Amino acid sequence: MRAVLQQRYGSPDEVELGELPRPEPAEGEVLVKVRAASLNGSDRENLAGSPFYARIGGLRSPRHPVPGSDVAGVVEAVGSAVTEYAPGDEVFGELLGYRGGLAEYVATPPRLLARKPSELSFVDAAALPQAGCIALRATAGVREGEKVLVNGAGGAGGAMVIGLAKHFGAEVTAVDRADKAEYLRRVGADETIGYEDEDWARRRGAWDRVVDLVGHRSPYRVGRALRPGGRYLMVGGQTRILFAVLLAGPTAGLGSGRRVRVLVVPQSRADLEAVTALVLDGAVAPVIDRVYPLAAATTAFRRIAAGDNRGKVVVEVS
Repeated sequence: MRAVLQQRYGSPDEVELGELPRPEPAEGEVLVKVRAASLNGSDRENLAGSPFYARIGGLRSPRHPVPGSDVAGVVEAVGSAVTEYAPGDEVFGELLGYRGGLAEYVATPPRLLARKPSELSFVDAAALPQAGCIALRATAGVREGEKVLVNGAGGAGGAMVIGLAKHFGAEVTAVDRADKAEYLRRVGADETIGYEDEDWARRRGAWDRVVDLVGHRSPYRVGRALRPGGRYLMVGGQTRILFAVLLAGPTAGLGSGRRVRVLVVPQSRADLEAVTALVLDGAVAPVIDRVYPLAAATTAFRRIAAGDNRGKVVVEVS
């Protein structure tokens, strides 16, 4: 089968199209013929091997050579212990270990897969799993009239966070490159900040919630940008900041009710089904930046590595 291969950490030039044997599903697995796979911030990190936590799947080189975690496709075969799905079922979801999706076939346990609604194309379905589940958790509890800031809003996952925050009645400020301002307003942002022009953390007591997709500020700095009782949620960013938020976050808001923490987003079929229901109800929609064929996967990685994408980059596999 054709597959995208990454043998070492580094630049998008490490990604190439190659051939692998078609996998056979184990007793508790399904074999999915992949129709589309989307790229996330985690795929950019897994390509570079940075931040350091991106090397959990292999310290010196990726243990699994095929990148890609979000897939949509058709069940080709099932293991002897699988009763939930049958050949021909259309499914989508995240893959365990966040790798393996950029191939014509992938064998995976079925517990993270959901049935693809007929209303969604394979491209749109592939764009939902990671971005949608992050947005669902990041906006849980947002109330009408709250002020929400999304840092790194112009990338793969920001549009879903903006969309759900707006659906729940928030006033949203989106931070990214200044040249993405028009796009960010188009997907729902009330205000945009170009990070080249202003450091959003200098606005003291400005926001009820900050969702930080690219954290690189100390927990004390971001805590001061929150209103009393506000919440800062770090989703991704530098390793040292991740540890700083884990260790010092609980003390950053003492006496003010502010909460500074890392947002843990487990892989969850229930979350995927919940955010998909919101999509089908029209509350939010996946935003597709560009769609590439499998043979152009290197170009797709170059786009997300440069931060040029506005929304999800999707690779059509078959």
